[in-house]
Formats: sequence, structure tokens, C-alpha cells
Amino acid sequence: MKRLGSIFLVALLSGAITLGAYKLFLEPENNSVVTVAPNYTRNVALGAENIDFTAAAETAVHSVVHVKNMTLQRVYSNPMEYIFGYGRGGTQQQMQIGTGSGVIISEDGYIVTNNHVIDNASQLEVTLNNNKSYKAKLIGTDSSMDIALIKIDTDEKLPYIVFGDSENLKVGEWVLAVGNPYNLTSTVTAGIVSAKARDLSNQGLQSFIQTDAAVNPGNSGGALVNTRGELIGINTMISSPTGSYTGYSFAVPSNITRKIIEDLMQFGNVQRGVLGIEGRELNSVFSKEIGVNETQGFYVGGVTKKSGAEKAGIKEGDIIVKIDNKKINKFNDLTTYINSKRPEETVNVTVLREGGEKIIPVKLTKRELLILEANGVEFEDISSNEKKENKIDYGVRIKTIKNPEIMEYAEALQGSIVLTVDGRKAEDAEKVTTYIKSKRNPRSQYKLITSDGQLIQVIF
Repeated sequence: MKRLGSIFLVALLSGAITLGAYKLFLEPENNSVVTVAPNYTRNVALGAENIDFTAAAETAVHSVVHVKNMTLQRVYSNPMEYIFGYGRGGTQQQMQIGTGSGVIISEDGYIVTNNHVIDNASQLEVTLNNNKSYKAKLIGTDSSMDIALIKIDTDEKLPYIVFGDSENLKVGEWVLAVGNPYNLTSTVTAGIVSAKARDLSNQGLQSFIQTDAAVNPGNSGGALVNTRGELIGINTMISSPTGSYTGYSFAVPSNITRKIIEDLMQFGNVQRGVLGIEGRELNSVFSKEIGVNETQGFYVGGVTKKSGAEKAGIKEGDIIVKIDNKKINKFNDLTTYINSKRPEETVNVTVLREGGEKIIPVKLTKRELLILEANGVEFEDISSNEKKENKIDYGVRIKTIKNPEIMEYAEALQGSIVLTVDGRKAEDAEKVTTYIKSKRNPRSQYKLITSDGQLIQVIF
């Protein structure tokens, strides 16, 4: 028995020595280092059933609220009174109610939602996930980005959501949409990020996160969150042939949203910084037309007077390929990044010029200080006080007429406030000039308030 045990021990030691010798002398040397992928790649190729959404849903559900918009509408009992402003029937006030969602962003009751959810509200009511209801007051809005900030007053500390970094969001990443569709409270749906920096206007002014999460009427103003429960967007609209979910949904990125609401809290209005350039994004066709090899980036076709770009030395013909560490492949990449910045902030713009690469620091200009030109007409934004004085919510001023075809009317037109262009609201000078330049026929119909207060329509 002892002999059998000795044989077993010798065999075991021999095997160990042989294996060790092979590892030490014979096995090929391998100096590879195992690299752990960043966290965002670990769920690649996993279905939704393999990802835990419960913690993110629990966080988001308690911070998403139901917003009720009560609006008084004047109802005319006599058609003649509606058309001509007189009649025997008189008018009645009728309450109309609209609903949407909102997201609590601070424990003391600040709530972000969509501008179209609270637009024209006579009263606002917010219902929390615990069914408690409060009257809300409007703090401020940004109609161009469809964001509004409201507040409720309560002694209790409210559950709120923290902001994530939408710049780091990846296409294909799982997200949750939380809101109150069809008055169904605390509804959670899941999808993936389908695209970033999506512009539905084709004017380079929008920058949405596109997802395939189910979003329906009533979801507007609700939260788009990542799997960590961080707010990475405010659900704003859907693209669907039916008006309900059969397609894609779109959200305002959290970085843009955060900047807007911080401005509204601190300044009472949105502080917009701009580079002061115009042009178009590169593609194979356009690049061939202008004789450049690059097919990605933004081609500078013009530089705005008095802008930060002009002062810094950006020139027509430059190709912008990066701003700070943000790679610029298309115009929406540029607008998404700049919309998260304020006037007087400095960004490092990387341009391709004369075969070389150049980094140019640019101090962003306040948009209201710029004068933008289209079709020989210079437009400028007007202040909030001027809007109040003229009892309007939007409009831009005609600064100067340079178009020789209408020079004889320059004195009458200069100083007028443009309300609409071809029926489109003139929300700001940038949108107006971008629209005019996008038209094949430069002539447009304008609704104006002249400098002497007359409301007229003209074509030029």
C-alpha cells in the first residue's frame, strides 16, 4: 500500500515538473495585455431581456409628473362678431384643457417640460407620482428649442432626476421614455438611440436625439433616461403618419436643456452664443463642386460681421472639422455643441486651410448683437422689452436695405418689424435668413409692423 502511494506521488510530481518546464521553456512567449472595454460596450449584442431597467425606471417614474394646461378660450356666439368685432350675441369664456409631462430637476420644485405643453396657459397644475397636485407658475420658456421651466411650491423635498451627459450618448444605447401618454400616468417604454443631432427642419437649426422608444400624445415634456437613470433628453415630438407611435420619437438633448434652464434661472432669458458663420456641410457632390477632397466637415461660405468668427480670423473657404474635442461631420454636430455654450465663452475651432490644419480660439458672440443678411436685406433680433412694447411674442427688425430692386422703398421698410415670412413666424433673425436663403425664389411675402405702427403685407 505504501509502495502504491509512493508511485502515485512520484507520478504527480513528474507531471507537475513536466508542465512547468513546458510553460517556462517551450511555450511561445505571449506579452498581450487583456484590455477591458469601456462600460458602454459591455451590453453590446445583448437583448433588452438581459439588461436590468428596473433601477432606472424606479428613479425616473418618481421624478416625472403630469402637467395640466388650462386655457381660457373666447367663444363667439355670433359669426359677425368674430369677423368684424361686433354683434349682439356677445362672447363666452370656455376652459380648454391640455395635458403633457414634466421632469422634476430639483428637490425644491423646479420642473422642465416642453414649451408647447404650457403654451398660452391661464393656469398650470402639476400632479406628482404620489397623486398630490399643485398649482405651478411659469419661470421662462425657449420656444425655439421647445423647452419651458415651471415651479411648484411645497414644504416637502421632492424626488428629482440628475442630468446625464448627452454628448457621451452612443447610437445603439438602450434608453427609457417615461411620461403620461393618453393620461396614463407613470408609463415607461424602452428603445435604443437611433440617431443623434437629427434636424427635422432641414435648416440646421434643430438637434434632436432620435429613438425608437414608444412615445405618444401626452409624453411631451417627459424624460428620456439612460440605463443608469440619468436624464439625457426631454421627449418632444414623434414622427408618424398617424400622429401616434408607429415611427420614431425625438428628444431635446440634456446638455442643451440644462444650459437653457440654467439661463432661465439666472438671467430670465436664454443666452445664446454663436460663432457667426454660414455655409453648408460637405458631401461627395458638394466637395467635388468646390474642389476639395474632404467629404465630412462644415464648409464656411461666409462670416458674419462683428461676430467672434470674424474677429478670430475664420475665413470663407475654411473647413471646420472639430470644435474643442467634438468632431464636426455635419452642420448639426456644430449646432448641437454651440447651443450648449454661452456668449463670451471661448471654443477652439479646428479648420482645414490651404492643405494644413489650424486651431483658432473663437469667443462666442451674443446672437442678438449680430446682423444677418439675406436677399440684400439685413435683419436683427429685437429685445424682450421691444416685444412687450409692441404686444408681440416674436419678430425681427429690418436693419438695412441693400437690395437695389427695393431701394426706393428702403426708407419705409427700414426699422419695420417682420412678423411672418411666407406665413412662417419670424422667431429670430437666424431662422429668417436661413429660410430665405434656402428658397429657390428669393421673393417672399412679409407681414410687417411699420415704424409708425401700421400692420401691412408686402412682397419683395
